[in-house]
Amino acid sequence: MSSGAAQRLQTLQRHVGFQEGRGMEPGSSPLTTHVLDTASGLPAQGLYLRLSRLEDCGQQWTELKKSCTDRDGRCPGLLPPGQMKAGTYKLSFDTEGYWQKRGQESFYPYVEAVCTPSAPSPRRSFSPSQMRPTSSTCHCC
Repeated sequence: MSSGAAQRLQTLQRHVGFQEGRGMEPGSSPLTTHVLDTASGLPAQGLYLRLSRLEDCGQQWTELKKSCTDRDGRCPGLLPPGQMKAGTYKLSFDTEGYWQKRGQESFYPYVEAVCTPSAPSPRRSFSPSQMRPTSSTCHCC
């Protein structure tokens, strides 16, 4: 097995075992993201992002946090427990910066995922789940 294939297999195995209980421990963030770089077949490590909430007065986005994905393509601690409230949230992903660091051009300078949970939930997930230099698929759940 090639070293690239072995690395992808190890990553996949880590994710399969990783899902059980991930992020649901006391004190974990009610909002998560998981970004996959489908060009390499690996998690998108080092992707910068911003979390914002749409405020009623003035319909302005208020930045809540800036962060970066870890080696698993996740960003723990986006929102402290108890801070999630009903409203509209946006994650802005710096896809251009991510691809530039890898020596590639990005068709999209950024990707935004916007969701409006009707009530606080134990966990919400935003994810540009299939990211390539020329495309990105987002979903909120």
